[in-house]
Amino acid sequence: MIIDNLINLALEEDSVFNDITSKEFIHKDKQAEAVLIANKPGILCGVDVFTKVFKTIDKGCSISLRKWDCSQVKQGDEILVIAGSAYTILSGERTALNFLQYMSGIATLTNKFVGCINNGKTKIYDTRKTIPGYRELAKYAVKCGGGVNHRKGLADMVLIKDNHLKFINDLRAKIDEFRERFKNIPVEIECENMEQIKQALDAKADVIMLDNTNFEDTKEMVALIRKFSTEKYKPEIEISGSVNIETLKEFAKLGVERISIGMITHSSKILDLTLEITIR
Repeated sequence: MIIDNLINLALEEDSVFNDITSKEFIHKDKQAEAVLIANKPGILCGVDVFTKVFKTIDKGCSISLRKWDCSQVKQGDEILVIAGSAYTILSGERTALNFLQYMSGIATLTNKFVGCINNGKTKIYDTRKTIPGYRELAKYAVKCGGGVNHRKGLADMVLIKDNHLKFINDLRAKIDEFRERFKNIPVEIECENMEQIKQALDAKADVIMLDNTNFEDTKEMVALIRKFSTEKYKPEIEISGSVNIETLKEFAKLGVERISIGMITHSSKILDLTLEITIR
């Protein structure tokens, strides 16, 4: 439903059903065919959305897929062929490409981060840093790129950040109280120093996030968490906010379970794709 709404909004935004150029300069009965081609290598994502855009405009158009979501494409690869009304193809081209290029860009960047890690343990997670309304698309793209979704929204899990801690006097008591009422909702605590880590360990947090700490401090914090981990209580460790593609390998050597990267959804570049149209 969210995707349908986004597509309808995008089509309305672009005045697709009143494309004055195509309507006035292209004969209504003219048929065409178009091939979608990859201009750069990457991970494809959003083919179903691309298809749905054209089917929303005209159910009569036909689309033949050569590549599917999560496929790796190289320069020059043909991804799909669309055939039908020239008006449909011309008017829907930009809207369909906007979705596909955006999602493929996220999948491609995510895959770049994932490919830097080969320790068999650490996974790349996304964040909630997404374009409003596009979170479902962005998080799906992360999965296509080999990443893992963090919470989709605020209701999915507890994540106590530094600003929350300012309002909490007894962290352990509050978490114990919460767990009495909600048995299966995980609790994550964001920590920026050793004192906060000790509080998180005392409260038996399910996940401890090390936020914006440099490598040496992170290394010491990971060691402290592991020192106080037991067979019955071993929290997952998440590193966040201090990692980029240049520093990722070094942080991954610490063997934590999670590294969350906001830039995979808020700063990815689109994947360069072209729709080449021919007259039938």
